[in-house]
Amino acid sequence: MNDLSLEFTKSFEALARLKRILDVYPSFANLPENIKNQIIASDKWSVDFTRLPERLLNFANAKTIKGEKKEIRTGVLYLAPASLSGRNVCPMAKLASCIDGCLNTAGRGQMQSVQIYRIRKTLFWFDHADAFKALLASEARKLIAYCAKRDLTPAIRPNGTSDIRWENHIWSLMVATSQQGVKWYDYTKIANRIVPDTSVYDLTFSYSGANPRYLKQVETARQLGYRIAVVFRTRESIPAEFLGMPCIDGDDTDLRFLEPSGVIVALYAKGSAKTDHSGFVVDVQ
Repeated sequence: MNDLSLEFTKSFEALARLKRILDVYPSFANLPENIKNQIIASDKWSVDFTRLPERLLNFANAKTIKGEKKEIRTGVLYLAPASLSGRNVCPMAKLASCIDGCLNTAGRGQMQSVQIYRIRKTLFWFDHADAFKALLASEARKLIAYCAKRDLTPAIRPNGTSDIRWENHIWSLMVATSQQGVKWYDYTKIANRIVPDTSVYDLTFSYSGANPRYLKQVETARQLGYRIAVVFRTRESIPAEFLGMPCIDGDDTDLRFLEPSGVIVALYAKGSAKTDHSGFVVDVQ
């Protein structure tokens, strides 16, 4: 086979792979070209993107594992943040200027394969919402059963790397599973989210000082009595107070729902956030 024939064969196969993927995930067309090409070129990923995910929740996060010392087992849903998937799941990302400092790249998030499969789960949500919700409900039931056998409290954080208003999409599931002991919780950069019952779904507001316009959201959150999570440069630089609110160490576990309102939950930079100087990561003078 000459070079021209080989190139033609490769192009034909790439188009065939693209068609098979689009048949399952129409939103694949919205992906950035470089990511789209990587998936199509991969023998494994191009096949995986013709299938629906079999699992949504992750239980291997270092901080959620620490939570098991408090007899709480947490499942976290990690999607592709901001518009990485071609569909925006973080409506405040640009205003808060938090894209570069996103914890999406912390820990296992540094692995390319992890990023690719977070994209697949995000497309799953947009293209197959009913199947997505059914799988999430199934995993919630399995988590409840697992915890019941081990005398643990089940918890779910659906916005591990996104900021979707889940209260508008799965509220009945949240209420039903909350009655069975599940603690639903999240961080958010949307100060005006209206959760019908915060004992069912607990939210912690996420600070950014990168954009003066976003500080209006911060002030709204402060006035509403949110606990506010702030990422500081280092653990050693965490102050006793910030924004006139007392700081508590939030880096031991991820269990925000155990903490009081009206406090600063102090975190420190990890992953790409270590080199962020946009204002998302706070340098205390």
